[in-house]
Amino acid sequence: MTVSQTAPPARLAGEDDAPPPRTRGQGWPAAGFLAPFLLLYLLFIAGPALYGLIMSFFDTSMVKPGLSGFAGFGNYTEALQSPDFWSSLWHTIWFTVLTTPPLIVLALVFALLADRVKHGRWFFRLAFFVPYILPSAVVALIWMWLYTPGLGLIETGLTKIGLTSPNWLGDPGWAMPSLALTTLWWTLGFNFVLFLAGLQEVPKELYEASSMDGAGPWQQIRSITLPMLGRTMTLVAVLQVIASLKVFDQMYIMTSGGPNFATRSVLQYVYDSGFTNFRIGYASAVSMLFFLVVLAVSAVWFALVRRGEKGV
Repeated sequence: MTVSQTAPPARLAGEDDAPPPRTRGQGWPAAGFLAPFLLLYLLFIAGPALYGLIMSFFDTSMVKPGLSGFAGFGNYTEALQSPDFWSSLWHTIWFTVLTTPPLIVLALVFALLADRVKHGRWFFRLAFFVPYILPSAVVALIWMWLYTPGLGLIETGLTKIGLTSPNWLGDPGWAMPSLALTTLWWTLGFNFVLFLAGLQEVPKELYEASSMDGAGPWQQIRSITLPMLGRTMTLVAVLQVIASLKVFDQMYIMTSGGPNFATRSVLQYVYDSGFTNFRIGYASAVSMLFFLVVLAVSAVWFALVRRGEKGV
């Protein structure tokens, strides 16, 4: 007996690769999961930002209800012509210059050293990262005690070796470097962890092959480690610049912008204008101008990332 076999129907090319057809309502579960986050984002981020933009065009005050009178671009013009605004912006930029390079370089150096430790690497992660989780008020109190004239630990140590300690937070020339040193101790651990994570992604085979070719540690760092950490370096640099530009806590707690407004940042200028002088509309305009500065830095980051992806 002969059994006839029917050949399976021929399939079109690429038929197996075609995605299954979407059914109606398939995206509703995903929308349900995203709805709480979207609601909170609109209520606490997008909504206040839009309302702040609207207030920047009005003479809004905390002592008057509503938006008050329409000011147009008057608040922006006043801010751009204000020496206090430009002074606070310069202080913010100067703080960023003082903190960004050491927070990147030192974090990279310490990460390179910790990565070569075979045992107890967790201890170095913990030691560097613990200060970062401290609240800003605690960090400020610790360093205010260290900087206290006559009683501070730093002045006591310098006196024992025959050096004269300056008035760290009371001298306009030393106040900003003192705040930068505090920030360096406080936030170094975050960049350290990012660099250490990036180093662990570098294939160990590259180091073994280079060692067989006679490459030393410095040659390995220059030819292998730094190129492989290119994207991590870009991420750390931009995140650090943005974080330094948004400085407020330690300056406000430790010096309140003094002495003689030598450490008043843009955010503290916004705070003083809005909550001390009650000029919410003007403070909103200053916030929008500062937002443009941060946005420009973000645009540079995206440009650097695209160049890195293209291998330029």
